Amino acid sequence: MKSLLDFSGDAFLAAFFLYCLAFVFYVIAISGKMWKKSDPAAHLKRWKVISFTTSTLGTIAQITYFFTRWIGGGHIPTSNMYEFMSFLSMMIMVAFTIVYLIYRTAVLGVFAVPVAIIVMAYASVFPQEVQPLIPALNSIWLKIHVTTAATGEAFFAVGFAAGLMYLLRTVDFASKTKKAVRAQRWVEITLLSVLIIIGFIASVFTFRAMGYEAVFKQTIVTVDSQQQESSKIEEVKYKLPAIVAPYDSETVKFDSFLGMSKPLFEAPSWMNGANAGRKLNTVVWAVISGLILYGLLRLIVRKSLGAAIHPAMDGIDPEDLDEISYRAIAIGFPLFTLGALIFAMIWAQIAWSRFWGWDPKEVWALITWLFYSAYLHLRLSRGWQGTKSSWLAVIGFLVVMFTLVGVNLVIAGLHSYAGV
Repeated sequence: MKSLLDFSGDAFLAAFFLYCLAFVFYVIAISGKMWKKSDPAAHLKRWKVISFTTSTLGTIAQITYFFTRWIGGGHIPTSNMYEFMSFLSMMIMVAFTIVYLIYRTAVLGVFAVPVAIIVMAYASVFPQEVQPLIPALNSIWLKIHVTTAATGEAFFAVGFAAGLMYLLRTVDFASKTKKAVRAQRWVEITLLSVLIIIGFIASVFTFRAMGYEAVFKQTIVTVDSQQQESSKIEEVKYKLPAIVAPYDSETVKFDSFLGMSKPLFEAPSWMNGANAGRKLNTVVWAVISGLILYGLLRLIVRKSLGAAIHPAMDGIDPEDLDEISYRAIAIGFPLFTLGALIFAMIWAQIAWSRFWGWDPKEVWALITWLFYSAYLHLRLSRGWQGTKSSWLAVIGFLVVMFTLVGVNLVIAGLHSYAGV
């Protein structure tokens, strides 16, 4: 099945490049009004067809990747971070395609397609080898739980894209009133959050290409149920420059970076767990990379990023964006409820003999569900539409991303994965 897995990888790359191309085409589609072309309606119609065709071909290529990897690997490809994030990006594009066919709004592609591209790039940070399933993962309920939850999150992503577009369309970036400045600041923080993820991905691939590596020997202290301490020495490898060394560790190998001959800091004593220092180092690099990228973009556009994007939103009906965001979340919520809670509890009972265990991932899945429950309640019962609803859609997906990224990479638990 090696050749089939190779073909699957090629299909994944083809999907990625088609999405990038589609994003460019969606930008061209809406540029007629921005650049005052002589016949913007004809320009929009022509490029809408081209861009949607390209993104659809990308979605077909990624679906091909999914099923060929499933056949070649012998199990559904959702069992590790690479596979799950790849599946999530595919479902984001499926959700986008469904919403686009309903509303025919080309500008949605300018914001939704990049979300899928970022998630795909983030997936590629992790090891891509097909791994055998551990017994707990070898269950039909894994397939149902993960795929349904990810599909719900995909519609949340489309709701986030439309909500962010609404804010970029309606916030007055020229105003200096206290209310407007506060809105401008929070839009900028949202964009910075996205850039932190993009910057992290870029730094990982950069240092991976450079072949950077640091190796430490760390003493791990554990306490058993009888409160007796035991210790063991583990080797911890870094693929990002080691700004933060593991707690109570000895340097085995350290590739110098910008004159650094040793880590600048050591992780605090309360971060003594396995990989805790590496995870903290990952977070530090994500923030540094994002801030650098944000600063470079600010230097280029010479204004806030929100103010630079705002003109592209002219002529778009904000009520349409608000409706798209709400409909996407309304579709995603019952799917997320089934996948992330009900099916997840059934799988937990089979795998770990309990329906609920307060594992960090379970807790944050519940927090996500409660947040979107509040969103729908406030929307339907209290009339929270427009700006309030859009802010909730944006914040909600940031909660989703923390559940997927922060919990998996930072907080220790049954659903955790190692840092970079």
